[in-house]
Amino acid sequence: MKKNVKSDIPRKTIYRLSVYLRCLQRLKTNKIRTVSSEALAKAAQVKSTQLRKDLTYFGQFGTRGLGYDVEQLIVMMGDLLGTTSLQPVILVGVGNLGLALLSYQGFEQEGFEIIAAFDSDSQRKRAKCRMPIHPMEDLTQIITDQGVKMAILTVPAPEAQEVANQLIGQGIAGILNFAPIMLHVPEEVMVNNVNLAMELENLSYFIQQ
Repeated sequence: MKKNVKSDIPRKTIYRLSVYLRCLQRLKTNKIRTVSSEALAKAAQVKSTQLRKDLTYFGQFGTRGLGYDVEQLIVMMGDLLGTTSLQPVILVGVGNLGLALLSYQGFEQEGFEIIAAFDSDSQRKRAKCRMPIHPMEDLTQIITDQGVKMAILTVPAPEAQEVANQLIGQGIAGILNFAPIMLHVPEEVMVNNVNLAMELENLSYFIQQ
């Protein structure tokens, strides 16, 4: 039985669910129907005790001596992560990075669909963009009409907080932030920051001789 209070579940556990799900999908592709906690943990590069602890947040799974049913776990995790049906996402900021993300074809395979893109200069020619670019004035209507709860933010740092405030004011509850700035948001709004420079700095530290 799933627990009702999502805030009780560590964010790292939710991240690992995504890792487990991809491992399970590879097993399914290879026609493997059951997997032990030890084998799944090894594939996900975590300890088996950590795997079992993560899963106990959501209920009891698996059969002693037989392991986990791969298909059952895939369905359960897809349901928990909300990816069993396409979730609408908007993107704000159609610069080079925004264009690259709009061109990526893999989101729909993972359960997400970028349904609209927005930019303050929506009239600028976007020859390589696969969808129309909306002016910011269209945010309210599209978010409301499509029931959008998630947004990708790829605007310059000086504009990021103001745009985030605007998104939150229109009902956006989750933001994937590519702007190199920490956003100040209400407690109920989730932000995942993707700072490529910081990730490279982290790698740089570990490769120093």
